[in-house]
Amino acid sequence: MTEASRDARADALLDVVQEDSSRRLKIFLGAAPGVGKTYAMLSAARELKRQGIDVVVGLVETHGRAETAAMLEGLEVLPRLTLNYQGRDFTEFDVDAALARKPAILLVDELAHRNVPGSRHERRWQDIAELLDAGIEVYTALNVQHLESLNDQVRRITGITVRETVPDAFLDRARDIVLIDLPPRELIGRLRQGKVYVPETAAAALDAFFSPTNLGALRELAVDTVAGHVDSDLREHMLARGSAMPVRRRVMAAIDGYAQSEYLVRIARRIAERRSAPWSVVFVDTGAPLDNARRERVDTAMRLARRLGGDATVLRGHAIADELLVHADREGVGQIILGRTRERLLARIFGRSLTQQLLRRGAHLELTIIATPAERVRARRRLRLMPARGRRDEYIFATVVTALAIGLAFIADRYLSVANLALIFLTGVMIVAVRTRMAVAMYTAILCFIGYNFFFAPPRYTLAISNPDDVLAVTLFLLVALICSRLATRLASQVESLRAAHDYSHALLTLGQRLAASADADGVREVGAAALAHGLRCEAAILSRDVEHHLQVSANSSRTLNMSTQDMAAAEWCEQHAEPAGRFTDTLNAARCWMLPLGTDDRHLGVAALHFENGNSPDTERRSLALAMVQDIGQALERARLASELEGARVQGETERLRNALLSSVSHDLRSPLASMIGSAGTLSSYWDQLPAEERQELLGAILGEGQRLDRYIQNLLDMTRLGHGTLKLNRDWTDAAEIVGSAITRLRKLFPELRVDTLLPGETVLLFVHPALIEQALFNILENAARFSPPGEAVRVIVRVAGDRLFFDVVDRGPGIPEEERARIFDMFYSVARGDRAPQGTGLGLAICRGMIGAHGGSVEALPGDGVGTTIRISLPLPNPPAP
Repeated sequence: MTEASRDARADALLDVVQEDSSRRLKIFLGAAPGVGKTYAMLSAARELKRQGIDVVVGLVETHGRAETAAMLEGLEVLPRLTLNYQGRDFTEFDVDAALARKPAILLVDELAHRNVPGSRHERRWQDIAELLDAGIEVYTALNVQHLESLNDQVRRITGITVRETVPDAFLDRARDIVLIDLPPRELIGRLRQGKVYVPETAAAALDAFFSPTNLGALRELAVDTVAGHVDSDLREHMLARGSAMPVRRRVMAAIDGYAQSEYLVRIARRIAERRSAPWSVVFVDTGAPLDNARRERVDTAMRLARRLGGDATVLRGHAIADELLVHADREGVGQIILGRTRERLLARIFGRSLTQQLLRRGAHLELTIIATPAERVRARRRLRLMPARGRRDEYIFATVVTALAIGLAFIADRYLSVANLALIFLTGVMIVAVRTRMAVAMYTAILCFIGYNFFFAPPRYTLAISNPDDVLAVTLFLLVALICSRLATRLASQVESLRAAHDYSHALLTLGQRLAASADADGVREVGAAALAHGLRCEAAILSRDVEHHLQVSANSSRTLNMSTQDMAAAEWCEQHAEPAGRFTDTLNAARCWMLPLGTDDRHLGVAALHFENGNSPDTERRSLALAMVQDIGQALERARLASELEGARVQGETERLRNALLSSVSHDLRSPLASMIGSAGTLSSYWDQLPAEERQELLGAILGEGQRLDRYIQNLLDMTRLGHGTLKLNRDWTDAAEIVGSAITRLRKLFPELRVDTLLPGETVLLFVHPALIEQALFNILENAARFSPPGEAVRVIVRVAGDRLFFDVVDRGPGIPEEERARIFDMFYSVARGDRAPQGTGLGLAICRGMIGAHGGSVEALPGDGVGTTIRISLPLPNPPAP
C-alpha cells in the first residue's frame, strides 16, 4: 500500500467517524399512511426508556387510534405551542421547549408537516434540522410519497399531487432509515376497520389512494429509496476500509426548457443517488429568443435541481453538442441524460440530430435517452390508432426517397446506361415498400416511373419516348416496380401476422400459467379478468352466481366498468343459453359489454363481460383470442369446482371416520370404567356387612381408580375440543425444564408405583418460556403411554438435551415398538391399532393432545425407533432468549 493510498484511506475513515458522530436522525419510513410508522417509533422509544435512556415525546399525532395513544403511556410528552392564525388557535411543535429540555432522544412525528404561518420555520423538517444541530438525537416518521424527488412519480401513480414534501438531501442526515410496510390487502383491511382514518374519510381514501395497484407501486418506491441509502452507506464504509469501489463520475442532465425538464431533473437525481455520484443540470443558451413559458420552465427546473442537492449551470454557444461535450470533459462528466430531442425531419434523415452528434463524438461518455411518460402514452396511441399525421409522414418519406434516387441517378448517369439506372429506382421502391404500406409503395413506384421517364429516357425532360426499346424498358420498369412493392409489402404483412400470432400464443400461455397457479375459483376469476383486460386491451369483468343465486360481478379489472341494466339482462341471457350476447351480437345489443359464457350447456359457470373503448368492434384476431381465453377460463373454473367437490368429499369421509372412531371410543372407554364402578358399588351396597374390611377397601380403591380414569378421559376430550377450536390459552412463564420433568414423573409414580424411570438431564439450568402446566401434561401423556407398553422390570428413560436453538425431550421405552409406516399416525385422534395409546386402558387421545399442546408452543412431536427395541417419542421446543436480569 502506497503512502498516498494510506492517507486517502485514513481521510475516508476519519470522515466516516465524524459523519457517524454527527448523524443523530432516525427515520421510520412508511410505504403509505397507516402502515404503523408512529407505532413502531413509539415501540422503539419504550424499549429505550426501559433501558434507562432519556426519551421524550416532542410531538406525536395519534389520529384517534387507541393502540397508538396507549403507547404514549409512561413517556414524557412536551406541551405543544399554541399559535393564533386568522382568528383560530392551532397547536404546533415547540422547538424552544425541546431545546430547553434537551433529552437524549426526542420523538417528533410527521416530518413533512407544514407549520402554521407565524412559526419559527415553514416546515417541520427545518425544526428537526435545528434540533440536530443542537446535538439532540431525533426519531421521526415519514411516508415515501412526501420525498421531493418522487413527487412526479407519486402524482403519476395515484393521480394526487402531494403538496408537503421533504428534500431528499435531508435524508442524507439520517443515521438509520427503518422501512415500515404492510401488504396491500392487510393495509386495506385496516382502513376498512377504521384503524387508519375515520369511516367517512376511509371510504374516500379507498376510492382514490388506497388501491392495490397504488400501494404496490408505493411499496416499490419505498424499497428503492431505502436500498439507495443502504448502498450509499455501504460505499462509504468500503472506502473507509480501503476496499475497492466503483469510479465516481459526475452525472449531467441536459434540459431544453420543454415540458419534460423537471422530470429529467428528478431522474438525474435518482440515478446519481444510486451511483453515489455528484450531479448537475445544464441548459445551453444558443441566443435564440425564448418565450416566457419556456424560460419559466428552465428557471423552475434549475431551482428544483438546487433544492435536490445538484448544481445548475447555463452554457452559452451556438452548437449545443459542442457545448455539452466541452463542459462534460471539463467537469469530469461520465453520463449525460437527455430527453427526447426535437429535430426536424431532414436532420433525423441525415444523422444530424443532437443525439447522433453526441453518440459519434462522445464515445467516452454514457448517453441515456429518457422518454417522458406523456410521450410514451402518445407513442402507444399513435401505434394503436395510426393517425393521419403518420400517413402524411409515410408519403413524405416516400417523396424524399424518390428525390434521393433521382439525385443518385444523375450522379451515375455519366457511368451507367439508361437501363441500368432503373436499378437505382427499384432500390428506392424496395426501401419504401419494406418500411411502409402497399399504397405508399405504389405511390413511390409511380413517382420513380415518372422521374425515370422524365429525366433519363430520351427525349429527356419530357414524358414522350422516342425509341420503341425505351418504351419497353420503361413499361417493364413500372411492372417490376409494382411487383417488387407488392412482394415487399406482403413480406411486411407476413411479419405483422407472425407478430400477431406470437402475441396470441403469448397471451394464452401467460393465462394458462396464471390459471395453473390459482388455488380456487375466486383466484381463477381474478386472474381471468386481468388477463382478458391485458390481452384484449379492454375492460373486463367476470360475473358469477352468489349464495343466493343472484348474478353479480365477482372480478373486475377496472373500477370504472359498471354493469348497467342492459348489461345485466344480456349477462343473464348469455348464461342461461350458453351463447354470446350483448354488444357486437344480435341478442340484446343495446348493452355496452360483449357477454361471453363460461362453461357449457350443462354446466353454467358464469359470464365474461368485455367493454371496448368507444364501442369499437374488435377485429377477427381479438375475437378469436377472446373466445380462446374465455374457454380456458371456463375449463379452469370447472377444474376448481371439481377440486372443491373432491375436497368436500374427502372432508366428509374424514369426518365420518372420526365420528365412527369417536362413537367406538366413547362406547368402549366410557362403558368399561362405568361397568367396573357400578359393579364394585353394587357389591358394597349389597354385601357391606358380609365383606371383610380388606375386600371393602379393595372395592373402594377400584371405584376410585376407575373414576380417576374416567376423569382423565373426559379431560382429554375437553382438551381436544379447546385445541380444535383454537381457544386454548397460553399463560407463558419462565420455568426450568428439569422441574417439568420432575413434576411429570411424580404424577406418573401415583399410577405406576413399581415403574422405574431413569433421567438424564443437562448439567446447566435450561429455561423455557412456556405454559408449564401444558408442557407437563404433554410429557405426562407420553410417559403414561410408555409405561403401559414397557415390559415388567424394564425402565423408561427420559433424556433432556440442548441442540442449537432447540430443546429435546426423549422418552424411550423397551416395548414392542411401532412399525415405521404407523409412526406418524399414532398422533391421530382415536387411532385404533394395538400400538399407540390405544392400550386396553387407553383413550386414543393422549398423543393427539400432546401434539396439539406442543404445536401451540411452536414445537413438534415425532415417533422414532428405539435403541434396538422399543420406541422413542421426541418432543422438540424452541429455546427463547434468556430473560433480562
